[in-house]
Amino acid sequence: MAELPNSLENAIAQSIDATKVAIADGYSRLQVELLFPELKLMPIAKQFLAGFDSFGSKLKVFFPDAGAAALARRDWQDAPFTILDIGTGRVPVEKQIQPEDQAFLFIAPSAVEVAQVEKLCEAVGERPVIMLNPSLEDAAIVGVGYAGRQLRDRFLNNIESCYYLRAVEEAALFRCYPSPWQIWLETEDDYELFKELPKKPVGDEMDRILAKQTQPADTPAPKKAGIIASMQRFLRIGR
Repeated sequence: MAELPNSLENAIAQSIDATKVAIADGYSRLQVELLFPELKLMPIAKQFLAGFDSFGSKLKVFFPDAGAAALARRDWQDAPFTILDIGTGRVPVEKQIQPEDQAFLFIAPSAVEVAQVEKLCEAVGERPVIMLNPSLEDAAIVGVGYAGRQLRDRFLNNIESCYYLRAVEEAALFRCYPSPWQIWLETEDDYELFKELPKKPVGDEMDRILAKQTQPADTPAPKKAGIIASMQRFLRIGR
């Protein structure tokens, strides 16, 4: 069973391992989510990419737009992989995806780019695609009607969440493949596993689950800093 990480650096290492195991198990559409306030994604992406340096020049890294890709090329001049932007149709897909490419990483793709991301994934075929902190599903853009349901059925719902870490007040929602989804509660001194789930809780399901966690009325609640505050000291490596 995966343990809740005690630092952001540990979380990144866990996410790399979880992604590799999921790829070895045959998954080709994966996402990794590290969801904390004030998190600077570029340093996180750099550390995450270091775990896949064995792909060398056969790894392609996509940013949402040309500006972000240009900044990455400037800051990562010695990177062995190719840096591109999603393009939103500006660049033909066949010029972005080559037969010799082996793996693909999309950094923070949004719902604005979801149609082009889907086209690129179709061109990729069964080769592994990893999405780092995506936000592809925005109802205002994707829609809630038939078109939105179709997009979810054929693409979004087929992306496996191999690593997920999000603070929820005095709890954390955590998944590290191949372990199931987990809810961890903060105690006075540490964190303890509260519940395992086969699927990610959605909507207000998390609140309902946590509401069932009761405490005797005559026992004062321990003073807690909250998992977000506890993780803040680790966020410095992301700034």
